[in-house]
Amino acid sequence: MAAPKSRKGQARDGPKLSKDSKKPFKAKKQSGEAGRQKPVALQLEDDVPDFPRGGGSFLSRKEREEIHAEVDAQFEAERDLKKKKTKKMQRRGPTSEDDLGSLFGDGMTGKLPRFANRITLKNISPGMKLWGVIGEVNEKDLVVSLPGGLRGLVRASDAIDPVLDGETEESENNLLSSMFSIGHLVSCVVIQVDDDKKEKAKRKIWLSLRLSLVQKGFTLEVIQEGMVLSAYVRSVEDHGYILHYGSPSFTGFLQKASEDESKGPELKVGKLLQGVIKSIDKARKVVYLNPDLDMVSKFVTKDVKGISIDLLVPGMMVNARVQSTIENGIMLSFLTYFTGTVDMFHLENALPSKSWMDSYAKNKKVNARILFVDPFSRAIGLTMNPYLSQNKAPPLHTRVGDIYENAKIVRVDRGLGILLEIPSPPQSTSAYVSVSDIAEGEGLKLEKKFKEGNCVRVRIFGIRHLEGLAVGVLKATAFEGSVFTHSDVKPGMVVRAKVLVVDTFGAIVQFSGGVKALCPLPHMSEFEIAKPRKKFKVGAELVFRVLGCKSKRITVTHKKTLVKSKLAIISLYSDATDGLITHGWITKIEKHGCFVRFYNGVQGFAPRHELGLEPGSDPSSMYHVGQVVKCRVTGSVPAARRINLSFLMKPARISEDDMVRLGSLVSGVVEAVSPRGVVIYVKAKSFFKGTIPIEHLADHHEHAMLMESVLKPGYEFQQLLVLDIEGNTLLLSAKSSLINAAADLPSDLHQVHPNSTVHGYICNIIETGCFVRFLGRLTGFSPRKKAMDALRATPLEAFFIGQSVRSNILDVDNETGRITLSLKQSCCSSTDASLIQEYYFSEDKIARLQSPTLSGTELKWVERFKIGSIVEGKVQEKKDYGVVVSFNDYADVLGFITHYQLGGSSVEVGSVVQAAVLDVAKVGRLVDLSLKQVFVNKVNNESSNSHAEKKKRKREAKKNAELNQTVAAVVEIVKENYLVLAIPECNYAVGYALIYDYNTQKAPQRQFLNGESVTATVVALPTPATMGRLLLLLKSFADVSATSSSKKARKMLNFNVGSLVHAEITGIKPLEMQLKFGVHLHGRVHITEVNDDNFVDNPLKNFKVGQKLSARIIAKADSSNKRTNNQWELSIKPSLLSDAHVIGEDFASEDFNITAGQRVSGYLYKVDSEWAWISISRHVKAQLFVLDSACETSELQNFQNRFNVGKVFSGYVLSSNKEKKLLRLVPCPFSNGNYHGEQQKIDDSSEQKLKDDVTAHMHEGDILGGRISKILPGVGGLVVQLGPSVYGRVHYTEITGSWVSEPLSGHHEGQFVKCKVIEISHTAQGSVHIDLSLRASLDGMGVQGTEDLSDRNGYCKRVEKIEELRPNMVVQGYVKNMTPKGCFVLLSRKIDAKILVSNLSDGYVNNLEKEFPVGKLVEGRVLSVETLSKRVEVTLRASNAANNERSRIDSLSSLKIGSIVSGRIRRVESYGLFVTINQTNLVGLCHISELSDDPVDNIESKYKAGEEVRVKILKVDEERRRISLGMKNSYFTSVNGIQLPSDEESDELIRENGYGDETKLMLPSSGSHVIQHVISNNDSEEDAALAQAQSRAWIPPLEVTLDEIEHLNEDNTIIPEEGHNNEVKNVEKNRKQTKKKEKEEREREIRAAEERLLEKDIPRTADEFERLVRSSPNSSFVWIKYMAFMLSLADIEKARSIAERALRTINVREENEKLNIWVAYFNLENEYGNPPQESVLKVFQRALQYCDPKKVHLAILAMYERTEQNKLVDDLLEKMVKKFKHSCKVWLRRVQWLLKQHNEGVQPIVNRALLSLPQHKHIKFISQTAILEFKCGVPDRGRSLFEGILRQYPKRTDLWSIYLDQEIKLGDTDVIRALFERATSLSLPLKKIKFLFKKYFAFEKTLGDEERIEYVKRKAMEYAESTQE
Repeated sequence: MAAPKSRKGQARDGPKLSKDSKKPFKAKKQSGEAGRQKPVALQLEDDVPDFPRGGGSFLSRKEREEIHAEVDAQFEAERDLKKKKTKKMQRRGPTSEDDLGSLFGDGMTGKLPRFANRITLKNISPGMKLWGVIGEVNEKDLVVSLPGGLRGLVRASDAIDPVLDGETEESENNLLSSMFSIGHLVSCVVIQVDDDKKEKAKRKIWLSLRLSLVQKGFTLEVIQEGMVLSAYVRSVEDHGYILHYGSPSFTGFLQKASEDESKGPELKVGKLLQGVIKSIDKARKVVYLNPDLDMVSKFVTKDVKGISIDLLVPGMMVNARVQSTIENGIMLSFLTYFTGTVDMFHLENALPSKSWMDSYAKNKKVNARILFVDPFSRAIGLTMNPYLSQNKAPPLHTRVGDIYENAKIVRVDRGLGILLEIPSPPQSTSAYVSVSDIAEGEGLKLEKKFKEGNCVRVRIFGIRHLEGLAVGVLKATAFEGSVFTHSDVKPGMVVRAKVLVVDTFGAIVQFSGGVKALCPLPHMSEFEIAKPRKKFKVGAELVFRVLGCKSKRITVTHKKTLVKSKLAIISLYSDATDGLITHGWITKIEKHGCFVRFYNGVQGFAPRHELGLEPGSDPSSMYHVGQVVKCRVTGSVPAARRINLSFLMKPARISEDDMVRLGSLVSGVVEAVSPRGVVIYVKAKSFFKGTIPIEHLADHHEHAMLMESVLKPGYEFQQLLVLDIEGNTLLLSAKSSLINAAADLPSDLHQVHPNSTVHGYICNIIETGCFVRFLGRLTGFSPRKKAMDALRATPLEAFFIGQSVRSNILDVDNETGRITLSLKQSCCSSTDASLIQEYYFSEDKIARLQSPTLSGTELKWVERFKIGSIVEGKVQEKKDYGVVVSFNDYADVLGFITHYQLGGSSVEVGSVVQAAVLDVAKVGRLVDLSLKQVFVNKVNNESSNSHAEKKKRKREAKKNAELNQTVAAVVEIVKENYLVLAIPECNYAVGYALIYDYNTQKAPQRQFLNGESVTATVVALPTPATMGRLLLLLKSFADVSATSSSKKARKMLNFNVGSLVHAEITGIKPLEMQLKFGVHLHGRVHITEVNDDNFVDNPLKNFKVGQKLSARIIAKADSSNKRTNNQWELSIKPSLLSDAHVIGEDFASEDFNITAGQRVSGYLYKVDSEWAWISISRHVKAQLFVLDSACETSELQNFQNRFNVGKVFSGYVLSSNKEKKLLRLVPCPFSNGNYHGEQQKIDDSSEQKLKDDVTAHMHEGDILGGRISKILPGVGGLVVQLGPSVYGRVHYTEITGSWVSEPLSGHHEGQFVKCKVIEISHTAQGSVHIDLSLRASLDGMGVQGTEDLSDRNGYCKRVEKIEELRPNMVVQGYVKNMTPKGCFVLLSRKIDAKILVSNLSDGYVNNLEKEFPVGKLVEGRVLSVETLSKRVEVTLRASNAANNERSRIDSLSSLKIGSIVSGRIRRVESYGLFVTINQTNLVGLCHISELSDDPVDNIESKYKAGEEVRVKILKVDEERRRISLGMKNSYFTSVNGIQLPSDEESDELIRENGYGDETKLMLPSSGSHVIQHVISNNDSEEDAALAQAQSRAWIPPLEVTLDEIEHLNEDNTIIPEEGHNNEVKNVEKNRKQTKKKEKEEREREIRAAEERLLEKDIPRTADEFERLVRSSPNSSFVWIKYMAFMLSLADIEKARSIAERALRTINVREENEKLNIWVAYFNLENEYGNPPQESVLKVFQRALQYCDPKKVHLAILAMYERTEQNKLVDDLLEKMVKKFKHSCKVWLRRVQWLLKQHNEGVQPIVNRALLSLPQHKHIKFISQTAILEFKCGVPDRGRSLFEGILRQYPKRTDLWSIYLDQEIKLGDTDVIRALFERATSLSLPLKKIKFLFKKYFAFEKTLGDEERIEYVKRKAMEYAESTQE
């Protein structure tokens, strides 16, 4: 409660007050205006108090009462009216509205209020300042919990000052979430209160967080150092952050912490933070802030006179005194002039009992924070809540809706309510139950009904977040409803609700607990309703089912089926288990299926074949959107949020025998014909139905369309191909091309082989190519360039969907599953008559379907018109294009004779002609005739000369056409799709040829003319099925190589696989001989086909070019393989040549039947530095790795010289790749018993890959060859490569056979070594760990006896097992790591020993890490061995050291307090000195307070370890065995004749045993010192000692504040104006530098401690690393170590998976830690990716989504620069300057890179940068670019840049200084002096010119030229004199 503005009389010692101080009390209006006046500046002088606000020490009690009376009189008239209206309410007592719900200020009444100030919805008003805590962060607003349980809203526009608009980097949606978080305490101002007269409880309070309102009145004169202020981050600069305090009169700056000092995330523009004012620069109007939260929470506002109420900010901590206690709180006075109240909910004790008033005696000093300030009523609320006092929001341990059975009653407030203690874990919570929430009629009898200490049942229905108080209810009705809060609502819950509102969007309903929900319009009924208000009546209670509840938005349904459903529900994707039957509703219907929605937004999909539809029907015809359906889950992938459904409740069960398989042939009957296809009833046991798409009715598009029009139900297809199976529905095809090739059609990727030709059909066409489908979903793609020979047309113009095609397989990618095809006619042309045969078969089928009867009797007329026969007809009509002929017997059949077929004869209408039949069209009932004599006479001659048939038989036989014969033909008739040809050389036989092929059906066709000569191949002889037609294939479609001439074709038919041929050698290559045989046929003999076995070196050396020999064909020429140049495969093996019965295709295919361990032989054909390549056979290759070839290093180094091309090599198969037909060999036999114990075939799986991590040939004890891959740091040992991807580990003790000081010397990466396998272990993850040894003394490693002589004699014998160790045994080892307690030593591969600090040396060790570095060889004795725990302790001290120590220990009782001894400083700590007594091994502690009579500022600078000192024994504690020492001068000046103590006196000190650096483990905190005297050897004793030291380590700090020290200076000290000021400044500067260095050093120590903690016990297995990452999940250091460990084992995939885990595990707030992982991931992929560039790019794209894009770009740029990937650096920098064009740093990196590459194109980049960068960054960019030019580029360009910028800013001394520094580095004295002369000649302020002259003077001083030095001095003096004038 604030004191009023008061008048002060004329006091003797006080100043007079102006009359304006009375104005606020004249009227209420003026009082309001006073609250809005500008704040008055703070005055620190005692004699000028400005506007005291009353209630302070200036007014006596009598004067205050007079003022109160005066104010009461002024306001009495205005308050009378209100009192009359509320007179009845006032009589009710403590619940009076005016008392309990009003705000009281000292100016309102002359009496003290009965109740504490409380903010309610009725008295809250705009302008109030409140303290609150953020409860919710939404996209558009913040929800703030206010005092008294109120709830305020902050719009996004009011959360940040307008001055920051447009400067924040975040989007509007993410703005608030990036700037604020839940639990954040904020100060706010009420800007608006919505006045809802209907529902006052629902009034909205609108707040503002703008500092211009909250900190209104703060000016530069008011604020002072040490004050707490809030600020927004306005911009981010290079060295810090520009701050905005809400006032335009001054700004702020926050210096960036170093990387080691930064703790939290990087601050962003718009971030609201609190801090303590560190310093104020009034000249620049800059306030420097310190954001240390500890300082902020402990700061108390100073008691400054003249403070205004406008300067009181909520959250401000003040020192207060208890003025009095009131009924529900206490009244406090603070800051001299103000009073405020604290209600009971804000007392220090959260559970105050009835006697709480006894704890607050009058004038008691307390700390409190301002809770709210009302500037109009001048009421102030305070809080003493212990959490809020620490500037933290109180924790909440309860949730709304929770029920507690045993809530203890703490206090009963008569007429108000009861206070309860709720037993909520982990600590109890206070709750308050208002009288209105207790059972009816018992409000005034609370004290009788409820007794303190009793327990009641309570339910939580609200939380007051700011107070940490729960609001409860005791009414019985509160426990009845199942839904009390939003958290009680669960998806699938059936509830009753009352309809509140009905609208077009749906209905709003309310549950019994008051929670509201929405019933969308589609869910109001099973079916669509037009008038929802008729269905739902307001006020009706209905049953609903909850669909979902997300962010307090509840959706319900009233669909009857869903509400009454008893089936299980799906509310999570993980709930969908296979076979689950549930209800859902359809949300979308597509042609391929339906989308079904379940509860909580879960969605699934039911494909078309699972909908239960009839084939050919549309899903929308049976289902509609919104329909509730019962469905069955057929499969789910929760991670992908995918659920597959079926509307068929019982899946069809079909036996395997009855299953129709993909690619099988079936028959079926037409059931229906629809536009989408023909529905077929398949004749199978399983009663399938199928669909034939229209385009699949025939190979020819026109015939397919005709078939659709004539097909009728009941027609039976004899053969149909099953293309695909969708549930119980089959996709069928009637294409003859696919049916005939059914056995060869692939259905799986592994059935597709390159260079083969396969039939298929086009399923889709895009602009870039065609998709060709085979069986099932197996699809290939033909790019546009591979689809057509000529690119004149697009794929859409050349092909149609459903077209039958022949495709040539170009490539098969097994990894991606992609098949690349070619559809070019040149490589996919037809080779048989299948297409033209299918043409006539389809025509016949259509003709039969067109006949009225299915028997086709109407087609008998065709028998009359046989091809080539003579028919008689009558000319019916003459046309321009020919003659129409009719036949008497067949009125519906017409004949046609073209002009070309008239043969020159003229006919008249009505004349009868006899013509030869050339073609018959069954569908059109049209006959093509000819009157040419060659056709007519041919038939007549055959009939007239039948008697001479025998004579002519031989001649006629020669004239008949033969199969595969190439003939010359003449075009007789050009039909639409084919040609009728005549073959003169075959007695004018009539032939037929299509004018298109499979792949050219739609392509533009060549135009043929009658009489044109063409070349064709006979592909089918006349048969009845084709009506006796001779079928031909035009030359353009035929295979030229196969049909070039009939003679050559016949000769080629004589050569088959197995045939013996006579050949001539035409060439000899290293691996094959080239031969020719037959007529222009070529072949080759592979080197493995020369001898029966591959054991002869260079078997081709005995053959010569031109030599003739016999060979046998083993494989035909492959015309599709261009690599073999159409060569035949031959063999000259003696076994094959002698066996005349070898025939057939047995040699064409070679079985890849090779087992692991099998011995094979072959010929070397290639050798490089890593591999030797061997040819085993024509198709099988093998490879030998360099490290598998030998174990001796000399042989490994000479690998390429040992293996020569052409030599025979025999080896044993280690692994195999069947697809590539590639083997990996090893030279020695082995057994793969490590895995399965038996040999097994490698080729059991067609997908087995060649595995490089095979270790089957490695066994424990084997001697192998290896290569050092990596030398690990410290004592990590070596990583040795054993195979292509197999690595082993050499322990540090296994590197050399003898104990040497530096075992790694002489070893380097890439060096070949001979090693022995010690142990092979397999992890659960499948990786293999191999331990190796390089010791030459091991069996098989070399000459015995190479170890050191001491090893052979048994002294310091190498210990392999812990059982071999015994006490007092002498051992040697290497220091593993050093800790404050001692060090660990490696004794062998599996044994580590511990050495305590006390056992490291007999004498004092100053620097442990320097004396015992990692890797040092030490020798010691075993002290103890614990075999079970595998713990070994060793000492390095001499054997009698322990005895000597024991002899020196005496009883502490013999020590004499006050005796003086001498000693040596052992260690210096911040809290004192540890002193070792001379000639003893005892240590005492001299505390810092006992060092000197004067205070000691910096103990480290005054005392050094090792110095001799004298100390006095001050105290001896025999029980705790502790001693205290003193070094004050006063201890020694009072004693005369002091002598050094004797040994006996020294022995009375406490003995040191293993003291070490262990005190560093506990860093002393501020105000306390950790004092530790004795540390025992035993661990348990050590812990006890530590605990005892901790208990007495706290020393109370001096109660002196900074303010008191400052006042002492001002009052008692006269400080010189100049000299001493400089001295103080220097001291301050040095102190700051020292503190900064100390802080940096401390951070380095912490970082080193973290690394030592990891290295203390280096994890050696994946399990140990797993434990480590679980303990430190957010440490990128640990994760990267784990990745490095996996890389050392060559387990690349595991390292990747660890990186992915780290990215998922590390908290999203730890941006820097995540970025470290991404950078490590970049380096991993850059080193091991395949290919690296693409792998890095993929990771980079992912990193951009999670981290700051600029940081990610800079990280990958650094990696590219480090790995010298210059092209990638150029590309990346070009992208970065476009993406981050406003970043000065990016442009500078671009310039720096160009200069490093000596690129001359720097100036264009500079110009681009200046156009892109903001104006305020130009100076920085130009100056930095100029510096880069001086360092890396051309200095003249740098000078030009500096000169240009100095022309614009000639008075910028910082630019002059930089320019001068660069010139000084170049060292041109004349240029430097000229530049100094220019700079010092400028007209600058004295301070700036002084800086330049000092720099000039320092430069001349370095040169040592005395004349120049005097010249500079003289010039400076002249300049100073000129300025004074």
